[in-house]
Amino acid sequence: MRDRLGEHAGDEKGDLTGPNPVDRGKYGSKIHLITERTGLPLSVGISGANVHDSQALMPLVKGIPPIRSRRGPRRRRPGKLHADKGYDYAHLRKWLSRRGIRHRIARKGVETSQRLGRHRWTIERTMSWLAGCRRLHRRYERKAEHFLAFTSIACTLICYRRLAK
Repeated sequence: MRDRLGEHAGDEKGDLTGPNPVDRGKYGSKIHLITERTGLPLSVGISGANVHDSQALMPLVKGIPPIRSRRGPRRRRPGKLHADKGYDYAHLRKWLSRRGIRHRIARKGVETSQRLGRHRWTIERTMSWLAGCRRLHRRYERKAEHFLAFTSIACTLICYRRLAK
């Protein structure tokens, strides 16, 4: 409840927010996303703006649902994973290898990000589709579950629009 000066008791920022290191310390959230080759979202997650991207990789890979294929059993993990330099850590490479996922992660100081660009544009396009949803452009929800639900609905709409054609 707000008083007449607009002040209120309680936390205003909400769950899973953090000071954005790029935007003058304003509190915000990040959307983490794994897509398949054509840009359909497979797994989505959110975190505070100050959380490093590499910390979201394991929960996202674990969150990929079983995917039905034309032949054989359902696939429970991707065959190959492309990622940028933000995910270049030995423990993530080992973890992906133990799970049987081939990884193509750009190495810091060795490779340029331009070689990865022929694969990365699909994730950037999907992120721009998500940015087109006004509800996600600015986080209005205090509870992280609500924001994640709206993000999931937006991903469902992206899948519907792509697969309905």
